[in-house]
Amino acid sequence: MNDTDNKYDAIIIGSGQGGNPLAVAFANAGRRTAVIEKQYVGGTCINYGCTPTKTLVASARIAYEANRAQEFGINVSNVSVDFRKVIQRKNQIVESFREGSRKRLDEAENLDLIFGTARFISANQLEVTERNGNVKQLIADEIIINTGAKPYIPDIPGLNKISYLDSTSIMELDQIPDHLIILGGGYIGLEFGQMFRRFGSRVTIIHRGRQLLNREDADIAEEVLKIIEEDGIEVLLNSSIEKVLSVSGDKIEVVCRSTEGESKIKGDRLLLATGRSPNTGDLNLNAAGIEVDDRGYIKVDDQLKTTASQVYAIGDVKGGPAFTHISYDDYRVLRTNLLDGGNATISGRQVPYTVFIDPQLGRVGLSEKQAKEKGIRYRVAKMPMSYVARAIEMNETRGLMKVLVEQNSDKILGCAILGIDGGEIMAILQFAMMADIPYTKLRDGIFAHPTLAESMNSLFMSMDS
Repeated sequence: MNDTDNKYDAIIIGSGQGGNPLAVAFANAGRRTAVIEKQYVGGTCINYGCTPTKTLVASARIAYEANRAQEFGINVSNVSVDFRKVIQRKNQIVESFREGSRKRLDEAENLDLIFGTARFISANQLEVTERNGNVKQLIADEIIINTGAKPYIPDIPGLNKISYLDSTSIMELDQIPDHLIILGGGYIGLEFGQMFRRFGSRVTIIHRGRQLLNREDADIAEEVLKIIEEDGIEVLLNSSIEKVLSVSGDKIEVVCRSTEGESKIKGDRLLLATGRSPNTGDLNLNAAGIEVDDRGYIKVDDQLKTTASQVYAIGDVKGGPAFTHISYDDYRVLRTNLLDGGNATISGRQVPYTVFIDPQLGRVGLSEKQAKEKGIRYRVAKMPMSYVARAIEMNETRGLMKVLVEQNSDKILGCAILGIDGGEIMAILQFAMMADIPYTKLRDGIFAHPTLAESMNSLFMSMDS
């Protein structure tokens, strides 16, 4: 290898949803760029996260609607789930997205896609072990870490003696579990729990906290619990798994401890939905002087700089919020600063998200709990979905809308929309927040009837009554 062959203007480690567009932007700007990918192009979102899970959620929704058909006067018989076809459909969509991402990298000039594992030798030098075993050293003016995160596996006695599931392996099952036990009542646990209940599994969720979705307001969490239990899912709050036992055949038994004492639960599959941890084990960060926090996530400043000169971190590897759209915004920050000479930061940016339970929970801005902690004076507009004409017509009346409004300015501070297409309704409110529009504009706005957007009129009028 010539000296010029191993010298790059920029190297991105990991081909996630922030790293890929950044690599193409560097390459299109005439910078010699390399992307180093350990396994699959596209990162967590395409391969293990958003794309496969929401594809499965869509299949589960169809099963749910088919089983509800009689509510709408439609007779449907012999509803069954062909789980192998469900997984096949998911795999086809993932492969399509993955190949599309790879094609964009392959077609970019000035860009090399290298499959292998990278480790730092110094702040501007990497050692890369390629899939074929070849080892080479690369140098770059700027290095961007985009290695993401992986499922966190808690230390539970007996866990190593069973074949447990995580958020990746559960999507590779070839049959529906009879009884799925889930440890963790966060976003991942709830999405998979409701999904597999709709596919036909009995589901038990064991959650350490006093409420599901620990970050949400108590009233929202209570409504989510109500919906989940209506769907036939058993939820054990203030509970933890003390140990796991292997029983005859494929059966397992977990010893659960709660405020009410100890109990045993038998099932045939255990899903660990207890959070995620950063993919930094291979990177040899100490050699570059890159510091991590107490959970192992890479420390960055408001412009995504690490503690090493000219090394940046984007996406989940730098810690929360772990959402694809935040990773993509990280890309925009670095593109602005490194290519356009700007001064963008991640400080104060909005963090919208949607939990894809059904009905969806769309969230942006401050929760009521956060507003109280900040000492902000606010008012609350709150309305059940059963007051929304379109929801009634669709027989989708579960959930509620909740919006916080600043007392003096009438500006919207945040919202939680738990309802049919909650993420889309949330976006309407987010637009108003982005434009600093007072809630009165939505209260008095003319929206097409009958739509879900029209609910803005009734929601905000309820606050003034």
